[in-house]
Amino acid sequence: MNISRANVSLFIPCLVDQVYPEIGMAMAKVLRYFGYNLQYHQQQTCCGQPAFNAGHRKKARVVAENFIEVFYNDSLIVAPSGSCVAMVRNYYPTLFQGHAREEQAVQLSKKVFEFSEFLDREGLIEKITGSFPGRVGFHNSCHSYRELGVKDEPFKILDRIKGFQLLQPKGESVCCGFGGLFSFKFDEIAATMANTRLGMFTSIGVNTIVSNDPGCIMHLRQEAQDKNIDVEIIHLTEFLVIAMDLK
Repeated sequence: MNISRANVSLFIPCLVDQVYPEIGMAMAKVLRYFGYNLQYHQQQTCCGQPAFNAGHRKKARVVAENFIEVFYNDSLIVAPSGSCVAMVRNYYPTLFQGHAREEQAVQLSKKVFEFSEFLDREGLIEKITGSFPGRVGFHNSCHSYRELGVKDEPFKILDRIKGFQLLQPKGESVCCGFGGLFSFKFDEIAATMANTRLGMFTSIGVNTIVSNDPGCIMHLRQEAQDKNIDVEIIHLTEFLVIAMDLK
């Protein structure tokens, strides 16, 4: 698709950078397909969420200052992680309240988008076509669902793809048990929550779970492996690369 569009900066979270680079590569392929000029700042590091959630505000601010320094001059920033986007959008203004960088934090928070909400914002979802086999369910991360209000966007994307049956557990999306540090501090509870969430999908016949957050994917994959649960778990960006046959 040859469309000339604006520059987009890739915000690549720690888990994607260190564990699942294929998620970031898939996001880049989709954005390039839609004609965006992509830039990746090698100086970017963590957004500061782990330290922030652990209560270490000063340490989180040091990491976040680097993030502001790296991304402040960019106009559009897209990430394949609702939790990391929520950190920048919802908590940077508070983290830097009364600080010299407060105004920068506020302005930056308005320019950061989760992948699916960005496609919706840009009016690109209706341009998606493709096919994917099997029975698919979507797991929305807590941060995307509750902190960003990303609810309909992923399903709008899935609806554009043919060939599969969408099977969704009844009720609102519930936590998979990851919760960042929660899954390390309360590992038995977190594992039980993941097993429960997996069961909600497998009990209705889902063989591929699509999610929009690498943390949820890591946690669910580990529990599926530990319990020998035969289900594929992939990111929404990876789903689109397969469905749209992007090389």
